Amino acid sequence: MTPFYFLDQLRRQTRRHFLGAGSLGLGGLAMGMLRGGSARANSPVADPFLPRPSHHAAKVRNVIFLSMSGGPSHLDLFDYKPELIKRNGQPCPESLIKGKAFAFTAGVPSLLGTPQSFRQHGQSGAWMSGALPHLARIADDLTIIRSVYSDQFNHGPAELLLYTGIPRTAGRPSLGSWVTYGLGCETRDLPGFVVFVSGGSLPSAGKSGWGNGFLPSVYQGVQCRTGGDPVLYLSDPEGMDRALRRTTLDAIGDLNRLQPGGLIHPESEARLAQYEMAYRMQAVVPELMDLSREARPVLASYGAVPGAPSFANNCLLARRLVESGVRFVQLFDWGWDFHGTNANEDIRENLGKRCRLMDQPVAALIQDLKNRGLLDETLVVWMGEFGRTPFREGRTSEGPHIGRDHHPMSNTMFMAGGGIKPGFTLGATDELGFEVVEAPVHLHDIQATLLHLLGLDHTRLTYRFQGRDFRLTDIHGQLIHQILA
Repeated sequence: MTPFYFLDQLRRQTRRHFLGAGSLGLGGLAMGMLRGGSARANSPVADPFLPRPSHHAAKVRNVIFLSMSGGPSHLDLFDYKPELIKRNGQPCPESLIKGKAFAFTAGVPSLLGTPQSFRQHGQSGAWMSGALPHLARIADDLTIIRSVYSDQFNHGPAELLLYTGIPRTAGRPSLGSWVTYGLGCETRDLPGFVVFVSGGSLPSAGKSGWGNGFLPSVYQGVQCRTGGDPVLYLSDPEGMDRALRRTTLDAIGDLNRLQPGGLIHPESEARLAQYEMAYRMQAVVPELMDLSREARPVLASYGAVPGAPSFANNCLLARRLVESGVRFVQLFDWGWDFHGTNANEDIRENLGKRCRLMDQPVAALIQDLKNRGLLDETLVVWMGEFGRTPFREGRTSEGPHIGRDHHPMSNTMFMAGGGIKPGFTLGATDELGFEVVEAPVHLHDIQATLLHLLGLDHTRLTYRFQGRDFRLTDIHGQLIHQILA
């Protein structure tokens, strides 16, 4: 047969049939890339929810990421600076601020020592503020990093950098989406990535903080609520019972499979998988989200009230979800932006109020996980997108209220759980808390280390999009070896 015969045969085939039948040609390559086949050698899988092998032995199976949106003041919570207290009200040294930009401060601001009292706690001797009495009791379970820094001083870009790895666009996959894409789900009845929001507002990064970006939509975080229907649109509409729902889903699947050559668009496959997941969730979620089933002592330890939208309830639900096999649970809590421009933002009174809503449930969550034997396989992460300045925010210099400006150059976070050293503190800032002077840790380093603990190599967890391989940490990221157990 001549080459012209094959060309004639190709002309007789439709474009769709060619792409569908050419399993070793363009169609097969495209399907492989869209399914993520180019990203991991041990993938693709037909079912996006199936568990996938990790790159190396994992230290933990689940993550609970506690996102304090707004930027908690590390200088008033974890990073004790006696010299800053001593020099309270004095002009900030020009050497510290020269050539640097701040969100709302210009000129020479006044140094601001913390109004909080500090003490050392536990065998580790960790310095903690009096605003955190419950966390202070479990100080020896915490791994504190006092040397975190970022590149961004505005909320939106800083949160995007923390949660998606890049500050300039809202189209990148979020941390939880990368994790579920890399590892799949451990349960057939619940999504791998669940999100809760408290504080009365979305985070500044919006829903991009749990979006799937260019990954298949099945890996997007599912936002749950503590009041009303736990998941929007999960309930069947009036007149549809469970049997009819099953028949409808089967019919949709049959229609998709009737396409020529058996070719189903990957996004259609993802949606079908989501429909099936929603069907299974209808039987599981109502009971799982019903906190009235918890023992009263457990509810009291968290400060949780069944049916009430609160950060405390979300912490307890996070424990229930990882206990049920959810891979990644992220809690966004807005309200940590204390500039001091009004009474609600005054750091002297309202930081303490905010801490009272957070301190007890976070400590209870860690202790509860420990009591149930789950802490060794769960990583709890607590942090905001950046820290706060050691000086008074510029707009409040003459006003009755005080607060701090955004500060990317130093911040504090903590972790608890498997694979890391408990009762350990890493890093330090200078005597005024302005810059990191020991063991600097960038946000990309945190991302790389979190993935490592889950058994994923951040340099190998990639996805081909628009002609190149993307990863969460871009071209950056180093493991924080000092904290690894």
